[in-house]
Amino acid sequence: MSRFIFTSESVSEGHPDKVCDYISDSILDACLEQDATSRVACETLCKSDTVVIAGEITTNARLDYDRIVRQAVKEIGYTDTTEPFCDTTLKLIPIVTKQSSQISQGVTATTSQSGDQGAGDQGIMFGYATDESPEMMPLPILLAHKLTRGLTEDRKQGKINFLRPDSKSQVSVLYEHNEPKEVTAVVISTQHTPDANQKQITEYVREQLGPRMLGSWWRKDVTLYVNPTGDFSHGGPSADAGVTGRKIIVDSYGGWGRHGGGAFSGKDPSKVDRSSAYFCRFAAKQIVAAGLAKRAELQVGYAIGMAQPVSVKVDTFGTGDERAAEEFVKSAFDFRPRMIIERLNLLRPIYRTTTNYGHFGRPGLPWETVEKSVAVAR
Repeated sequence: MSRFIFTSESVSEGHPDKVCDYISDSILDACLEQDATSRVACETLCKSDTVVIAGEITTNARLDYDRIVRQAVKEIGYTDTTEPFCDTTLKLIPIVTKQSSQISQGVTATTSQSGDQGAGDQGIMFGYATDESPEMMPLPILLAHKLTRGLTEDRKQGKINFLRPDSKSQVSVLYEHNEPKEVTAVVISTQHTPDANQKQITEYVREQLGPRMLGSWWRKDVTLYVNPTGDFSHGGPSADAGVTGRKIIVDSYGGWGRHGGGAFSGKDPSKVDRSSAYFCRFAAKQIVAAGLAKRAELQVGYAIGMAQPVSVKVDTFGTGDERAAEEFVKSAFDFRPRMIIERLNLLRPIYRTTTNYGHFGRPGLPWETVEKSVAVAR
């Protein structure tokens, strides 16, 4: 289509699902801080005054689940003792066993049938990059993340006293010939104190949040919806249940690039759901940065316990030399799990920094770098 509108959403760290993602990644980091060889698959559920941790963890780390969970909830901002969900009063139910020995034998290099570290599961992973923004991200999800991050900054810095942790954003962008032209609509839903009203919150979004976070993409006459139900004073896990891994499109490309279906949070890098998706993004960025295409998407498929992927596919959507891009990927990138982990240095406690506002498009993450040393024939 030569002219269309595309919409993406983001959620803040106080959204119930993101609370669960952050708890799961906090447990993962606590394991990796003490034992880099930890195998972690941690799921979290939260509702009302209760947090349930379930999963499989094999580690030499000594874990204080109660301390980790309460600290994560406190950092997010759920500290109001008058609410059911509060860091000091919540109840914790841990249901954690060790990793299945049958999975472990396929992942561990010394016992796997491939003789190398095998993939922690079967599945397909995708990575995407585009030149439509400096971050090489689709513009709708990039702008949506800016808005939720701005809401959190204003709340935590005490600039806007009526804001509370749970919030969402949505941004619609008009494209012409696959180029973003303007933002057509913005939706903001933010939890607030009972004394704040819709008009007051709308004025804040229109006069402060929107212009500051969207910059030149903000228009005063943009279609704007703020708390469309009229009231959002009851939110967070006190109001709604949250589960790890339910925001996979928010975590990736906002629906623009494809997704294989596997969640990221709570998984150590032996799980290719996470590490290979990161590496696919890394490779896609190199393709675009090298000028081989304006847009690039990779798909990689794995069999559980096997080191080599069963497939590697590159798509440039007619925006570049697809054959050259595929040859570049096959020559410059090794998709075996062990090599991904080594190249991106993934056995570190870095995962709490990835949980919120997208796993892609933010500086400081190893898969977001552009390698100047990679030589490509243009």
